[in-house]
Amino acid sequence: MEFIHTEKAPVPAGHYSQAVISGGMLYVSGQLPINPTDRSVPTGIGEQASQVLDNLEQILLAGGSSLQKVVKVTVYISDISLWGAFNQVYAGKFGSHRPARAVVPTRELHHDFLVEVEAVAEL
Repeated sequence: MEFIHTEKAPVPAGHYSQAVISGGMLYVSGQLPINPTDRSVPTGIGEQASQVLDNLEQILLAGGSSLQKVVKVTVYISDISLWGAFNQVYAGKFGSHRPARAVVPTRELHHDFLVEVEAVAEL
């Protein structure tokens, strides 16, 4: 087992790793839309979607993977009415690659974030 860390994504605030490699797979912890440079958080769903997917991509790259090797994504969204705007950014980021995905609407996320994303990818 190998633990992955990059300064190009937010540093974990709790007792967990950004990602873990095990059995030829990369497991990325839930990522929030925090800018890793200045810890700022964008306000709208489009901007938060873009930031959270950028954070995900940086961790994938640090672990030797990429968005094109993602096999499963779980999206936690604070309000299902935001889904359309999130999905538009998501589709633009992943392009023709369509990993398996689950969308989990929640009433709220930690610190009033609008979205959180976790993923599993091949190496």
